[in-house]
Amino acid sequence: MADLDKLERSQVITQTQQSIRAKGRSLTADAFYRLSRNRAAIVGAIIIILSILSAVFASLIAPKAFDDASFKDTNGAPVWMTRIFPSMKPIEEGGYVKIRNSYLLGADSLGRDLLSRVIYGARISLAVGIVTPLISLTVGLLVGLVAGYKGGRIDNLLMRSVDIMYAFPTYLLIILLMAVFRLGTSAHEPGTPIYALSQLDAAVGGLLFIFIGIGITSWMSDARLVRGQVLSVRENDYVLAAYALGAPTSRIILRHILPNIFGPLIIAETLAIPAYIGYEAFLSFIGLGVNPPTPSWGGMIAEGAPRIQPYPNQAIFPALALFVLMFAFNFLGDGLRDAFDPTLRGRE
Repeated sequence: MADLDKLERSQVITQTQQSIRAKGRSLTADAFYRLSRNRAAIVGAIIIILSILSAVFASLIAPKAFDDASFKDTNGAPVWMTRIFPSMKPIEEGGYVKIRNSYLLGADSLGRDLLSRVIYGARISLAVGIVTPLISLTVGLLVGLVAGYKGGRIDNLLMRSVDIMYAFPTYLLIILLMAVFRLGTSAHEPGTPIYALSQLDAAVGGLLFIFIGIGITSWMSDARLVRGQVLSVRENDYVLAAYALGAPTSRIILRHILPNIFGPLIIAETLAIPAYIGYEAFLSFIGLGVNPPTPSWGGMIAEGAPRIQPYPNQAIFPALALFVLMFAFNFLGDGLRDAFDPTLRGRE
């Protein structure tokens, strides 16, 4: 009984200490503390950081240039890969696969190093995962702020516009935009705005219209979220007090409303990043992605899909890289949502 009492007192003391520590932390510090305890979110963050580093330093990490072709090494593969995929029998054993141990993941149909192209392909997916949310966040934030703060007819007009945008299938709208502004630019004369946009798109490897297409079709959810948050926050006492004291609208929005709605918005965009990356991969898969020979994981999957039986490595490894990065953002987004949930404050 004495030991049981001591154990119960020890548990009570431990819980009390944890509660005191939680109460002593600020909201942000407490959120990041809970985030650090989420193993899946930490693993996702580590994968994302490593992906960013590999994309930034791709020229130093990649064994070869992404467009360096060697026709004598076409469809080559290292020995270890023929052991993992039994159907890939080396020529020396009566099969059809050229053994090229200098290519860690093998070579594609043009003799380009798959590992190097997978590393460089991370640049495209991460660029879409960073730039597209900024476009979506900017448009959605502006529309949602105006609709939620002004209300009335302006709110009704903007929200009906959001409903109309929701009626269009996202993929179809993106494909139409890409077809009009990219495939149709060849018919335009130099000096026209569309021709200038096409030249800018070519200068950035075909990413410009991908950013625009995904960005302008992904802001509706942000606009609705921001509007709902603004409608809730603007009725708080400190906002009403600032309004009664004659504070200008810009100060009320920047100092009192934005800081209280930005957290949920960032979490929502983090959770949406895998969808943006998926959009780019799909566009590249159907031939509306980046300009060749710039590598994209979706484009690599499309190139390897017809040869997936004789050379499964050409489609599996870029698909695996895409899968891991998308799940990493999902894990991090789930962790951020749980960490910044105010109902979990002080709970272990």
